[in-house]
Amino acid sequence: MSSGEQELARDLGFLEAYTIGLGTMIGAGIFVLPSIAADQAGPASMISFFLGGTISLMAALSLSELATGMPKAGGSYYYVNRALGPFFGSIIGWGMWAGLTFASAFYMIGFGQYLLPGLGQYVGFLAGWGQVGITVAALVMAAFLTAVNYYGVKETGALQNVIVLTLVGLIFAFLGLGILSGPTLGEFNPEGWPAVAATIGTVYVTFIGFEVIATSAEEIKNPSRNLPLAMIASVVTPTLMYVGVMFVSTGTLSIEVLSSSPIPVADVAEVFFGPLGALLMIVGAVLATVSSANASILSAARVNFAMGRDRILVNWLNEVHDRFRTPYRSITATGIITLALIAIGVGVGTLAEVASFMYLVTYALVHVAVVVLRRADPDDYDPSFRIPGLVYPIVPIVGAIACLAVLFQMSVEWVPAELGVAGVRLSLPVTPTPVGAIGTVIVLGGVLWYRFYARDRALSESLLGEAIAPEPTPVADGNGQYRVVVPVANPETERDLLRMAAASAHAHDADNAEVIAVNVIEVPQQTSLSQDLAFEEERVERQQQLLDAARDIAAGLDVGLRTRAIVGRDAGSAILDVIEDEAADHVLVGWQGTRSTRDHVLGSTIDPVIGRATCDATLVKLGPDSGRAEGDIMVLAGEGPHAPVAAQRAAEFVSAAENASLTLFNVQPPATDGSDEDPVQRGEALIDELAQQAGIEYMTYDTHVDVADDVEQAILDAADEYDTICVGATRDNTISQAIFGSLPESVGEHAAGTVVMARGPEESPMSIGEALARRLEV
Repeated sequence: MSSGEQELARDLGFLEAYTIGLGTMIGAGIFVLPSIAADQAGPASMISFFLGGTISLMAALSLSELATGMPKAGGSYYYVNRALGPFFGSIIGWGMWAGLTFASAFYMIGFGQYLLPGLGQYVGFLAGWGQVGITVAALVMAAFLTAVNYYGVKETGALQNVIVLTLVGLIFAFLGLGILSGPTLGEFNPEGWPAVAATIGTVYVTFIGFEVIATSAEEIKNPSRNLPLAMIASVVTPTLMYVGVMFVSTGTLSIEVLSSSPIPVADVAEVFFGPLGALLMIVGAVLATVSSANASILSAARVNFAMGRDRILVNWLNEVHDRFRTPYRSITATGIITLALIAIGVGVGTLAEVASFMYLVTYALVHVAVVVLRRADPDDYDPSFRIPGLVYPIVPIVGAIACLAVLFQMSVEWVPAELGVAGVRLSLPVTPTPVGAIGTVIVLGGVLWYRFYARDRALSESLLGEAIAPEPTPVADGNGQYRVVVPVANPETERDLLRMAAASAHAHDADNAEVIAVNVIEVPQQTSLSQDLAFEEERVERQQQLLDAARDIAAGLDVGLRTRAIVGRDAGSAILDVIEDEAADHVLVGWQGTRSTRDHVLGSTIDPVIGRATCDATLVKLGPDSGRAEGDIMVLAGEGPHAPVAAQRAAEFVSAAENASLTLFNVQPPATDGSDEDPVQRGEALIDELAQQAGIEYMTYDTHVDVADDVEQAILDAADEYDTICVGATRDNTISQAIFGSLPESVGEHAAGTVVMARGPEESPMSIGEALARRLEV
């Protein structure tokens, strides 16, 4: 990796990406829309949901190809802007932001409906507030979510997964019990097929979740597999759920009762599930609406950032907060508009339809972008997932036509109308709808924005502009037969850590070994990785200074070195990814020498790296400036499984230093009464055996056997006479969070000199939860 290039850590596995999309798609929609859809199309609304899902599935295929071809923050906006230029980029950018904002308001109204009329049946003070109460509840929660994202509460990401998995369980229970209760449908299509087609537009807001996945494409692990899989799964799952929910709902309650219910799913559940089931659905709906709105606010900020990056939007809106590291102005603006939409009383159905309208416009252009990029084949477009040849270009063409057809259906009523403009009477065969009018105004707003602001500022990076030179492929300085990964974060310790890593590299393959220096900039969940990178000039500059210094240091150590600059959510996870990517043989990590009192043993970054790395792992606490892995070096020659590894590390340091000495030290308990065995001889035998296991018997070293009752104290007393102490991990099979074991950690914490703790390529045992999460990340 050349200087100046940053990588974005891929923190999202399949489960995280899937739940991000699913969380939006099974949120308010599944709990609020059944009453609206049943009112418009009766039981045939099942067909509307199915067709909406089918249209979304085609869009998901096109988006998957685009997202794996150009994994950048911004999702559909970015792809359309690159393929079709800033004119359409302005339309899509404003359209997506408006769509997410209208969707957020829709979710919040759904929240108010389930909180007050819903929970009001069980909690007295929540009852009787009427529409005013619903609006106030929606405003309060919208303001709260805006504040949460403004302050950057990291735990919201993990909470999203819990909520989504809970909702999936509730909905499956609803479907299972509902179908067993024997629902019976009345007249299937009382309003006719035009109503079924129009209802697609109403319910389409439920299918915008996979777009949220695309906006996070840069952060998804193994994107060629996980991104299309997560998108397709997040469309198919809710489509089947919605069809099932409409079947159960319209087969359980009459259309009249269902269409008048503000909490339709809860009312249906009460019929066959009793009051407890209704309560569970209400609680689930409250959680779902909050989850959906939270995801929409996050996505809206990322679209804003992508527009700012392309200079289509003023960067003032994307400034990152100095303390909370979040795009606070963008989040605030999204929150204010959401509050305004709630306050002025836009109907819940209109909110849903406008959001649907804007996303149908977006997906129609996304399909066009796929065809344009395929035909243009720019250098920077190399999708790892392509729409299968058998259905290309059928999918993008049919998908675009389907989106336009639904848009047209939403925009007009099949009733003749007369318009009068400047005394001129105009007869129309159809009547424009309010939703069509609002959507058209937003689209025109994007056009005007381009004309008067973006046209002279937008960067010319579309296919019609200059060709973008391909990025050079990173080439290792050496051939990398033995690789040592070294996370660097502190200029004061960087040189010594790199010197130790170089000593290890030289000992294995002096000609081809290499050291890989890694630095990770951590950013909160609420901030796009690219966004933070763009506005973190000070931290990025500091990162580059660290890695530039690493290159200078490596030149003096006569070792090949590469650097990797990463921006990610979690430093430990990012470093583990580097170890896996590089097939590293050894990771060497610095430690301040203190143990955490809660949550972690040695630190939130060190614990996962040392515990999960599949290669040799070495932890170094640096002592005084002189004699760090130089001078007099002592190895604890114990019987632990990793003592030979510690001896190897010590031997590497001695070989790389001038005038260094090596001592193998062992502590033996005093002889017991009646024993003929000499403790010192026993210790000498153990040292000889260790030297053979470590392969250092050829070296010159001293031996020292101490006889004492208190092993730890004897080690600490002896440590004062040496510059560096090397100790192997004492445990290799524990379910506790201990990394090396109590004795090495205690030595590391209390010894005054440099302490090196080492273990071989063995991972700490994983908990069941960790194992499941890791499996799902692949």
